[in-house]
Amino acid sequence: MAPPSYEEPEEELAPTPTKRLRWATQRLTGKKGNKKRGSILGRLNHRGSQNSEKKRDSGGGDSMGTDLGGIQEEPNEDEEEKPSDTGDGQGPRKVYFNIPLPPDAVDEQGHPIAQYRRNKIRTAKYTPISFVPKNIWYQFHNIANVYFLFLIILAFFSIFGASNPGLNAVPLIVIVFITAVKDAIEDYRRTILDIELNNSPVHRLLDWNNVNVSDDDISLWRRFKKATSRGMATVWKKLKRGKKELPGQRYAARALDEPRESYETRETRRASAFSARTERTSFESARENIQMTPVPSPLPLSDGLQLPDHDRPKTAFSYEGGGASAAKNFGSLINPNLKAPGKARFHQDYWKNVKVGDFVRIYNDDQIPADVVILSTSDPDGACYVETKNLDGETNLKVRHALRSGRKIKHARDCEKTQFTIESEAPQPNLYQYSGVTRWTQYSSKSPSARGDEMVEPISINNLLLRGCNLRNTDWVLGVVVFTGFDTKIMMNAGITPSKRSRIVRELNWNVIYNFIVLFLMCFVSGLIQGITWSEGNNSIDYFEFGSIGGKPSLDGFITFWAAVILFQNLVPISLYISLEIIKTCQAFFIYSDTEMYYDKIDYPCTPKSWNISDDLGQIEYIFSDKTGTLTQNVMEFKKATINGVPYGEAYTEAQAGMQKRQGIDVEKESARVREEIAQARAKMLEEIRKLHDNPYLHDDELTFVAPDFISDLSGATGKEQQQANAEFMLALALCHTVISDTIPGDPPRIEFKAQSPDEAALVATARDVGYTVLGNSPDGIRLNIMGEERTFKVLNTLEFNSTRKRMSAIIRMPDNKIILYCKGADSMIYSRLKRGEQSELRRTTAEHLEMFAREGLRTLCIAQKVLGEEEYQTWNREHEIAAAAIVDREDRLEAVSDLIERDLTLLGGTAIEDRLQEGVPDTIALLADAGIKLWVLTGDKVETAINIGFSCNLLNNDMELIVLKIEDEQISSAEEELDKHLASFNMTGSDEELVAAKKTHEPPAPTHAIVIDGDSLKLVLDEQLRQKFLLLCKQCKSVLCCRVSPAQKAAVVSMVKSGLDVMTLSVGDGANDVAMIQEADVGVGIAGEEGRQAVMSADYAIGQFRFLQRLVLVHGRWSYRRLGETIANFFYKNIMWTFTIFWYQIFCNFDMTYLYDYTYILLFNLAFTSLPVIFMGVLDQDVSDKVSLAVPQLYRRGIERLEWTQTKFWLYMVDGLYQSVICFFMAYCLFFPANAVTDNGLSIDDRERFGAYVAPAAVIAINTYILLNTYRWDWLMFLLVVVSILLVWFWTGVYSAFKSSEFFYKAAPQVFAQPTFWAVTALSVILSLLPRFCIKTIQKIYFPYDVDIVREQVRQGKFAYLDVGGSPEDSMSKESTTSSDIAKPSKHAYYPSVDEDQRPIYPPSVAATANTHNTRSHTGSDGTDFTRHRTSIEQRQVRPSMDRARPSFDRMRQSMDRIRPSFEQSNDFTSAALLTRLESSHSFGPIRSRRNDMSQ
Repeated sequence: MAPPSYEEPEEELAPTPTKRLRWATQRLTGKKGNKKRGSILGRLNHRGSQNSEKKRDSGGGDSMGTDLGGIQEEPNEDEEEKPSDTGDGQGPRKVYFNIPLPPDAVDEQGHPIAQYRRNKIRTAKYTPISFVPKNIWYQFHNIANVYFLFLIILAFFSIFGASNPGLNAVPLIVIVFITAVKDAIEDYRRTILDIELNNSPVHRLLDWNNVNVSDDDISLWRRFKKATSRGMATVWKKLKRGKKELPGQRYAARALDEPRESYETRETRRASAFSARTERTSFESARENIQMTPVPSPLPLSDGLQLPDHDRPKTAFSYEGGGASAAKNFGSLINPNLKAPGKARFHQDYWKNVKVGDFVRIYNDDQIPADVVILSTSDPDGACYVETKNLDGETNLKVRHALRSGRKIKHARDCEKTQFTIESEAPQPNLYQYSGVTRWTQYSSKSPSARGDEMVEPISINNLLLRGCNLRNTDWVLGVVVFTGFDTKIMMNAGITPSKRSRIVRELNWNVIYNFIVLFLMCFVSGLIQGITWSEGNNSIDYFEFGSIGGKPSLDGFITFWAAVILFQNLVPISLYISLEIIKTCQAFFIYSDTEMYYDKIDYPCTPKSWNISDDLGQIEYIFSDKTGTLTQNVMEFKKATINGVPYGEAYTEAQAGMQKRQGIDVEKESARVREEIAQARAKMLEEIRKLHDNPYLHDDELTFVAPDFISDLSGATGKEQQQANAEFMLALALCHTVISDTIPGDPPRIEFKAQSPDEAALVATARDVGYTVLGNSPDGIRLNIMGEERTFKVLNTLEFNSTRKRMSAIIRMPDNKIILYCKGADSMIYSRLKRGEQSELRRTTAEHLEMFAREGLRTLCIAQKVLGEEEYQTWNREHEIAAAAIVDREDRLEAVSDLIERDLTLLGGTAIEDRLQEGVPDTIALLADAGIKLWVLTGDKVETAINIGFSCNLLNNDMELIVLKIEDEQISSAEEELDKHLASFNMTGSDEELVAAKKTHEPPAPTHAIVIDGDSLKLVLDEQLRQKFLLLCKQCKSVLCCRVSPAQKAAVVSMVKSGLDVMTLSVGDGANDVAMIQEADVGVGIAGEEGRQAVMSADYAIGQFRFLQRLVLVHGRWSYRRLGETIANFFYKNIMWTFTIFWYQIFCNFDMTYLYDYTYILLFNLAFTSLPVIFMGVLDQDVSDKVSLAVPQLYRRGIERLEWTQTKFWLYMVDGLYQSVICFFMAYCLFFPANAVTDNGLSIDDRERFGAYVAPAAVIAINTYILLNTYRWDWLMFLLVVVSILLVWFWTGVYSAFKSSEFFYKAAPQVFAQPTFWAVTALSVILSLLPRFCIKTIQKIYFPYDVDIVREQVRQGKFAYLDVGGSPEDSMSKESTTSSDIAKPSKHAYYPSVDEDQRPIYPPSVAATANTHNTRSHTGSDGTDFTRHRTSIEQRQVRPSMDRARPSFDRMRQSMDRIRPSFEQSNDFTSAALLTRLESSHSFGPIRSRRNDMSQ
C-alpha cells in the first residue's frame, strides 16, 4: 500500500465495497480511575506494568468516564511526545520481522537491548521459595502480631518474670500457622490457575529466528526458579488425571515429520453464515486453505503446476478502502525475492513461551494468548470475530480485521519470507484504543533487482486481538505478537482491588486503642507502686524477695512495667482477630450455600468475593441500582413501531399498567382483557403473514411484533404509499446493522443473530419475522431474503455506533445502482439531521408516537435515510479513506467525516423495544423500602421512560409529588435557584446545621416527594457549591431517579451520599459501566447476568438476580451485623474480666507481678476455655429465622441506625467485666481472709496456685454462661459448646496437675476440688456475677422490649406459623411483604394478587445506554434524547383521521394520556415530543440549542 496511492485515490476508481471501522470509545480517567477493580484472570496482587512512561489519560479499562459530566476531554498535547524506549521494553517499541536489529538496538554480546516482559504471568502472591519469608512478612504487618511478638521476646528475658517463655509463644505460633495454611490454600488455587493458563496450548512458529528476543539471556536466579517450578510441575502432573488423546493427535504428530507433497484442497471451513463461504475448487481456493492440524509448511510447487498469482477479488465485507480492488495494490509484507530456508513450522507450544515478535496461529474458540496484530484470517476478506467477555463483560461478538498487507500470509513458509517492522505505542490500558504502524519495502517479483517502494499501513484497535478474548466463528487467525504478559491490556487493567474494610473493623481499632490505654495505666500503676514499695524499705518485700532486681527503685519500677505488659497481655486480645477471620469465613460460606439465592438458570449461587465485609450488609441505608440487566432482564423484544406517521404494535407493559393504576383503573381486569386482545391479534397476524409470504424463517413462538394492520398495509390494503413506506422501513432495519447471522440447518431452518447489542438483534429479528431476512454476507455484500426472493446489496461503508455519535449508518448500493444511506439512532440525533423544511407533519406525529412509546416504558429509536449521488459519495469517500489511513487522531477524523454525510436525512419512522423487569423486582424494592432502605436508580434512559418504570418498580406512587430537575440554561446560578425553591417547600435552606441534623436522622422520608434529574443537571448540582443542597433535598425524598448519567457520575453520586451523610451504601449493577459505582460503595454487588461478568469480577458479592438482594441484605446482612456486634462486645468483656482478676491479686503482693494462675491457665484461656462459645455465637446465633426476617423487614432498621455495635455498648460490657472480676476474685479472697483452711490430711491449700484454682473455674463458668445469656438461639449445639468449655477447665486441671512436671501445681485438682468451700465459692461467684446482667435483661425485655423481642414473642405464640406451612398471614404486619419461600418460586404479584407470576402483565423495559455511559453493550440500541425540556402543556389531538381501523394499544395509550394529568405533569411537563418537532436539521437549532450537539459539530 503506497501512501500516495492511498491518500489521493484517483477519482474514477470505484469505491471498495465496505470499510467496517469501529471507533475507539474513549474511556477517560475519572477521579478514582486508578483503582481498577478486581482480577480479570484471577489476578489479585500484581499492579500491572510498572511503566516509567506517562500513562495515557484515556485509561481504557481502568477508568469509567471523565469528571462528573462524562464530557470527552481534549488529548494532552504533552503526551504526544513520548520518550524513546530506554531498554526496559516499556516505552514505544519497534518490532522487527526477518530484519536484523540495527546496531543501536543490541548490546556488546549481540543481545537485544529492549527487554520485554515474558508472557508467563503469576497472579499468586507466593512461590515455593518465597512463601515462608513473604507470608510472615505480610502477617507481621498486623500491629497485633507485632505486639505479641514483642511480648514473646520480652518473656525470654527472665528478668521480667515470665515462667515459661516457650509456652508464651504457642498462641502466636498457632495463629500465624493457621493463617499461613489459609493463605497457602488460597494461593495454591491461584497457582494452579496460573499453571493451567501459562501452559495453555497455542500454535507458535518454531525453527525461525525471532531477532527481538534472546533465549540465551537468562539470569542465574531465573534458572533457579525454573528448576523449582519444574519440580512443582512434576508433582502437579502426577496429581492430574491422564489426558485423553485428542482427535487427530497421532496424525498431527506424524505430519510434523512427513512433508506434504501437494496443497491440501479439502474444504474445512464451517458451514456458517458468519463469513462469506463459497464452494471453491480452483487453485486459488487450494492456496488459501489451511489445515486444521499443525503441519509443516507446504513444499514449493513443482514446475508443472503454477498457481495464478492475480489478486483475488475483494468482497463487500473487506476492510480495504479506495477504488476497485483489481486496480489498486495495497502491497504485501511478503518479500518475493527473499529465499526462505523452509524449516519453519507451526507447532503446539505453551502460552508462557510466546514472545514479542512471534508468529502465532489461533484456531476457532481458542483464547488469545497475548496482544496480537492480525495478519490474515480464514475469511477471504480478512475478517474475524472475537468475544471480549473477559475484558469488558460483553458476550456480543466484535469484528476485527487483518492488515491489508498481510492477507497473503497463510503458511509458515510465507512467514519466513516476510520482511517488515511494526512501530507500536507503549503498553497502555485503554481497551478501546491502539496506535501502531507497519512499515515494509515493496519489491516486485518480476524485477528482483529493482529498487523497492517504502510502504506503510496504520494499525488500529480493529487490527488487534487482545489477550483474554476468544476467537469465534473463524477457522483460524495468523498474527504477530506485540505485547506479552503484564504488558497486555487485560493485565494492565487487572489492578489491585481496592481494599474494603468493614465499618465495625474500622471502629474496632479505636476500641483496641482504648484497651491499650487501659493496659498502659495498669502497667504504669504496677510499676509505680512496685518502685515506691522498694524505695520505702522495711516492709514484707524485704523478706520475700532476694534483693532488688534493678538495683534501684526506679529501675525496679521500669522492669515491673514490662513484666506487667506480659502478665496482662490478654487485655489486648490477639485471638479476637483470628476469631473474626473464622467467623467471617463461615458467614461467607453460609451465604454461598444458601439455596434460596441460587439461580438455576445460569447455575449460579450467591458468591462472596470479599469475605470480610459481611457485617456491612446489615447496615446498608442507601442502595444505588443500575437498570438495564439489573432491574430488567436485558432481553429485548421489538414491540411497536411508527412508520410514515402510522403507529403499529400491540403490547401491554407494566409501565402502562402503572399509569392506569394511577388513574384508578382496575389493572387486573384490564390486564386479562388486553392479553386476550393481543393473543387474537397475534393469531391474526401470523395468519396474514403466511398468506402474504410463507416465510420459512418465521417461528411462531418468537414473534414479538404483534401488528396485523402492519401486514395489511405491507400487502397494499391501504394504498401504495404506506405499502412502500413499510417496505422501505423494514429494508432499513435489515440493512443498517452490524449483526452476524448464523443459519442453523433444520426443517424449517432457523437463523440466529449475533449482535453487539441486544437491541440491534431485536430489530433484525423483527425484519426477519415480516419477510426481510438477513441470510448472511456474500462476496458482494449482504444477502437478504425479501418475501421469498433472495437479493444481494453491496455495503459500501458502515459507520458504526459509539456513545458520542448515538447513531449508526450504513451506505448501501442498491440493485438498481442507487446509493442510499440508512441511519438509526437516538431521536434527538436523527431529528437534528433531518432535511430542513420538510416532513413537518410527519415529524410532529412521529415525535408524539415516540413519546407515547416512552411513556409505556419502551426504548425508542428513529430510522432515517438519504439518497446519495454518485459524485457526492465519491467525494466523501475520498475524505473517509484519508481519515481511515490517518495514524494520528484517526477516530476523531473518522467521526468528523462521518458527520458530514449524515445530514439532510429523510425520516422513515421509529421503533420501540421492551426490556422486561426481572422476576420479583417490585416486591423486592417494596420490601427494602419497608426495611428503611432508600433505593436510588442511576439510569441512562430519558426522563419520561424512567418515571414510568419508577411506577412499575414501586419506586413511585400516585401520592408523590414528582420534582423534575432540569436546568435549561445549564448555569450553576439557575441550578441553585431551583434547589432553593424546592428546599423551601421543606422549610430548609441547605445549611451546615441541617446537614449535621440529617446525619443523625436515619428515618425514611415521608412518601410524598420523589426526584428525577438528568445527567446534564446532575453535573451542575454535584458542583462543590451545590452538592450539599442537592444532598439535603434528596434526603427529604422517598425516591431518587438519576437519568442519563455516566459511570463517573454514578460513582460521584455514591461518593456524595456515602461521605456527605456518613451512611453505609450498596451499589448493584451488571455491566462494565457499573464498575465505578460498585468500587465506590461500601458494598458492591454484581448481577451475574447472561451478557457478561465485568461487574461480577469487580463486586464484593455476586448474585444471579436482583430479587436475591432482599435475602442477602435483610437476612444474611442483618444476621452477620448483629452476630459480629455481640461477639466483639463479649470478647472484650471476657478479656477484661479475666485480666482484672490477676490485677486485683497484685494489690496483695505489692504489684510484683506474681502470677495468680498457673501459667497454662493464661495460655489456654483464649485458646480453649472461652473460644468456642463466642465464635459460634458469631457464626450461628439467630434472633429470628430467615422467613421472619423477610416477613418483618422493619427489624433491619437497628442496623441502619447502627445500634448493635456502639461505643456505649463497648463500655457497658467493659464495666460488666470489671464488676464480675471483682466478684470472682474477692469471693475467693473473702474465703481465705479470716483464716487458712486445712484439708483432711492436715495440708493447707492457701498457696498461690491453689488459690488461683478457686478463682479460675468460677471466672470461666461466669464468662461462658454470660455468653449463653447474650445468645438468642439456645439449641443443643450452643449448650454443648458452653458445657464442654466449662468442663474443659476441670479436665485440664485434673490431667495437668496429675503430672509432676506441673511442679507446684502437682495434685492441685484433687486437693482443691475435694473442698466443699470450692464448690460453694464457685456457685456463689457465678450467681453474683451474672445476677445484675440477668436482672437488667429481664427488665429490658419485659418493660422496654426491642422490636425483635416483640417479634420473638409473637413467633412463640404461633403468629408466624403460616410462614412454615405456606398459609395466609394472620399478622397484619406480615401481609405486605414476601417470605423467603417466595423468592425462588413464582409469587403473587404486588399489583395483581390474584394473578400468578407467570401470568402477570409484561414488565417494562429498562433504560438504554447514552452518550455518557461508555457501555458498548447497548450502544446501538440507545434511545434517549437530550431534549426533555418542559413546556406548559401538550396539544390534545385526536387519533389520525386516516386511521380507518382500530389500533387497540395505540388507542389505550392515547386515552391514558388524555384522561388525566397528575399534578407534576401539569406544572412540569417533561415530554419531548413538541421539542423534537421544533428541531431544525443539520445541527441548526434556532433558538433552542443543545450544547452537546453543538460540540458534535
